Amino acid sequence: MTAEPRPTSAHRLPAPGRPVPTSTYRVQLGADLTFDDVTARVPYLASLGVTHLYLSPVLRAAPGSTHGYDVVAHDEVSPVIGGRAGLDRLARAAHDAGLGLVLDIVPNHMAVPTPAWHNRPLWSVLAEGPDSPYARWFDVDWSAGEGALLAPVLGDRIGAVLARDELALDEVDVPGAGPTTVLRYFDHVFPVRSGTESLPLADLVDRQHYRLAYWRVADEELNYRRFFDVGTLVAVRVEDPEVFDATHALVLELLADGTIDGLRIDHPDGLADPGGYLARLREASGDAWVVVEKILEADEALPADWDTAGTTGYDAAWRIGQAFVDPGGAAPLGALMHRVTGDSSEDFPGVVEAAKREVVDGPLYAEVRRLTALAASICHDDLRLRDHTWRSLEDCLIELLVAFDRYRAYVVPGRPVQPVDADVLEAAARIARSRLSVERDATMDVLVDLLLGREVGSAGRTRGARRDELVVRFQQTCGAVMAKGVEDTAYYRWTHLVGLCEVGGDPERFALTPTELLAWASHQQVGSPLGMTTLTTHDTKRGEDTRARLGVLSERADEWAALVDALRATSAPYRSTLLDGRTEYLLWQTLAGTWTADGPVEGSRLEEYLVKAIREAKTHTTWTSPDRRYEDAVLRAARAALGDPVVLELLSGWEQRTREAVRAATLGTKLVQLTFPGVADVYQGTEVPNPTLVDPDNRRYVDVHPLSARLARLDDGAGPRDLADEKLLVTSRALRLRRDLPAAFVGPDAGFRPLAHSSGNTLTYARTVAGEPRVAVVATRLATIVERLGGWADHSIALPDGEWRDVLSGATRAGGVRPVAELLERLPVALLVQTDG
Repeated sequence: MTAEPRPTSAHRLPAPGRPVPTSTYRVQLGADLTFDDVTARVPYLASLGVTHLYLSPVLRAAPGSTHGYDVVAHDEVSPVIGGRAGLDRLARAAHDAGLGLVLDIVPNHMAVPTPAWHNRPLWSVLAEGPDSPYARWFDVDWSAGEGALLAPVLGDRIGAVLARDELALDEVDVPGAGPTTVLRYFDHVFPVRSGTESLPLADLVDRQHYRLAYWRVADEELNYRRFFDVGTLVAVRVEDPEVFDATHALVLELLADGTIDGLRIDHPDGLADPGGYLARLREASGDAWVVVEKILEADEALPADWDTAGTTGYDAAWRIGQAFVDPGGAAPLGALMHRVTGDSSEDFPGVVEAAKREVVDGPLYAEVRRLTALAASICHDDLRLRDHTWRSLEDCLIELLVAFDRYRAYVVPGRPVQPVDADVLEAAARIARSRLSVERDATMDVLVDLLLGREVGSAGRTRGARRDELVVRFQQTCGAVMAKGVEDTAYYRWTHLVGLCEVGGDPERFALTPTELLAWASHQQVGSPLGMTTLTTHDTKRGEDTRARLGVLSERADEWAALVDALRATSAPYRSTLLDGRTEYLLWQTLAGTWTADGPVEGSRLEEYLVKAIREAKTHTTWTSPDRRYEDAVLRAARAALGDPVVLELLSGWEQRTREAVRAATLGTKLVQLTFPGVADVYQGTEVPNPTLVDPDNRRYVDVHPLSARLARLDDGAGPRDLADEKLLVTSRALRLRRDLPAAFVGPDAGFRPLAHSSGNTLTYARTVAGEPRVAVVATRLATIVERLGGWADHSIALPDGEWRDVLSGATRAGGVRPVAELLERLPVALLVQTDG
């Protein structure tokens, strides 16, 4: 599944004539938001100015799914959200309104549902084992587990379950198969292998193509690849052309008949060969617009040979956010963190290393064990490598996984290794060697050569089924370690400024300068002009408005430190000694990030978030071994704080004092994201301030009726009355400008040019067409500093020549050097379009 290299530019561009969104609006479909519900919203979304609706996964998902990423059938649109008929109705309504559709798809995994027969291919594999026509679908090691697929669903060890008679034969009506004899364990049912129905129960259990096991066994002996550490999501081998065709037929049909215009690919790093998958998808889709959920670390670049328009925008989100963070706040906030938690500003790498070690040794040990078994078998069968022991290989693999600084490299067996991939692996090996004894150096050398597909051992040996598998599986495991170790553990422990701990983010960097941000945008305009930009997704740790409020802490760091001292003093009587500093400081920042003019976040939302956060942190409690005593202590403190009049007074006062800074950050980050290079995405409900937390909080139902009424009032000429009006004004006018002037944003001649300015508190740039400026953007950053300086004074911005109209205020300005105060007279942002061009 490989493709011949093409010029880099060709990889990033859909075929001529293929639809390309100018902007998208993400909706989270489910039982409470069906296709018909979205159809009813089409007039509002068209009025808002978007060009495409961006749908969460629509294929049939596991029973009770709240998100759609747990697919059980690739050939059926989910009946829960309206089925194919509902999708067709939505498509017709959208097309009639001038809108297109973009679809999120999940190629990497399927659900292991309860009951399992909902996933027909998996049910077949459970019933027939390696002889099933679907056996090649799933990434199963049939040589392990005595040739049986591990099913880690039991609440206790198998002997105890049998002793309590918790397993029994039953008969159920399986759709498509009729009455079927099954093995039942409470809600779980499994097919019974033909010819074993009459055996004694213990013998019957032992003779199946699956091995029923205690759920904790999955962390040590799993013989199928899963999505990270989620045992209920089994990996799919789309690298097999037949599997690709079967799992993509319906999606490709929707593209071919014009129902949808483009695709968002979920987690391509989990695939055996992401580049090969994208090449095949490009060919099968007729060069459609495709973006990928690729998480790029720090200065990592999207692989140049990937057939994709770009990423889904996490790389834009964190950079835009951190350009609105005051670097001057790093030291005082670091000192505050140290006082409350004991962590110092330099500790982040150590926090990451510790977290990665914990997940490698815990929930991901089964993956490490499988890698070690592969490497050990390769060495055992080659006389020249035989003295590299299991233990030494395991030690080296663990250190490599911990040292790896990104989701993966992209080494494809049989293809030349790109220098960047070799460099990444060699860099990790250098760090790993420094953490091991010298005795392990030779084994590390062998392992690096194996992972890069080099000749090692007996002469001429570079390839082979096991060597190829080791290369691929190691890279897939790297992503799981990064996701679970960094984003789902370390990010819940690090509290320097919690808004920086975002998917794909770089909290160690703290803040970006405008120059750094604009340089990155200029690079994107050349390298990925049709990739996606975003600020909020269904997976972000915090919504854009929460992060904007948190960013203001950096602008008033000393004042925030004094406030935290006061909060700690008033809460001391009801804060249990069990409550550690990290969790306490997370609580105060969470309250500050979600506290609006209407007051604090609802208690139920706060409590649900805190439970998830402390379980993800895995310091005192976890999902698999919850410490109820610790969790109760945390929740009691949170409830008491929300009922403490002193806390209410302190945080309400903070909200009032920071209101103008929050206003500038909220509107500034939104306008920049909507006008930066790429296809701008608006996550549902974020057209107005909506301080949300991690899922499921950010996936709550959004009522658009009041938003529609608010937009209609603004369109009728009413001035904005509050921040919600202002953000809706900025969002709608930016989206409409993109829709009406696509040439400046996604056209083949679109360009990006920073504008000269005299203040470090502005972000200024132009969008151009064939080199000619057509749109100018001005945004205030770090408004607290402007306030302390008494305003903009004589600072200025050099607008390009011509006449310019601000679509936000209606004011007209002449080109040339203009005072900032004049351009930002009404709002902390301006969006100007040339009127005489």
